[in-house]
Amino acid sequence: MDNKKNKKSSSNKYSPKNNNKKESSNNPQRNTRYGKYSSIENTTEDEGLGLVIGRNAVRELLKSDREIDKILVQRGEREGSIVVLVAMAVEKGIPVVETDKAKLDAMSGFATHQGIIAMASEKEYCSVEDILEIARSRGEDPIIVIADGLTDPYNLGALIRCAEGTGAHGIIIPKRRSTGLTPLVSRSSAGAIEHMAIAKVSNITNTILSLKEKGVWVFAAEAGGTPYYETNFKGPCALVFGSEGNGVSKIVTENCDVLISIPMYGKVNSFNVSTAASVILCEVAKQHRNN
Repeated sequence: MDNKKNKKSSSNKYSPKNNNKKESSNNPQRNTRYGKYSSIENTTEDEGLGLVIGRNAVRELLKSDREIDKILVQRGEREGSIVVLVAMAVEKGIPVVETDKAKLDAMSGFATHQGIIAMASEKEYCSVEDILEIARSRGEDPIIVIADGLTDPYNLGALIRCAEGTGAHGIIIPKRRSTGLTPLVSRSSAGAIEHMAIAKVSNITNTILSLKEKGVWVFAAEAGGTPYYETNFKGPCALVFGSEGNGVSKIVTENCDVLISIPMYGKVNSFNVSTAASVILCEVAKQHRNN
């Protein structure tokens, strides 16, 4: 690494407000008179099941190995990609359940569900070592994204989508002061969550120190750092992106190797976290692919 170590605390804010929404855990019961298709009127709670909301998210779920309990579709005529998704589900032997729009609205917490919700086993977290092993198995230097206290599920979902699209090997989130892998996160990731290894850790700072011991360089995205396009990202690296309100925390920043920034030329002083991540991760991906 030829970067000069640059440590500086900043209050760069990617997003002004937390926009969390509550999700319902109601799960419709199956009526088998339609065989693989069924109609529901009542709901009960199913333990250990996660909701996957929206067409893109359900499509990627069907491509994954995650166990799917059932798929709920809006009652009425089907058109477009819904027809394809139903056919995929039937081919895999997954029950397809018809229900009213009002029920889907309630289950999704009134998020946009596009007429389809899947009920699947909860997305399993992996370990940090698992992420490193994924990179080793591909013969690649690891690219790891660390989300330092993102509380907005839309931002975390978009970050997961950016990370998967640029070839990152995994994402690390903290157990506290962060949103988990909720249905809104899944939907916001447009299904990318199904293809991304995600580790949940007790302490981000300790995890960063452990990664550094393994030869991983850790970069914090904050104001006042080296322009990202002048930064050498070649080799094992981890990128830390901070919360919507406070940016990367001071203690995390102090334990990173390099502070990086996106120069701003307009009147606003920062990007949304997922926008900033997409800009920086594209540069990281380019350098790793050209290495």
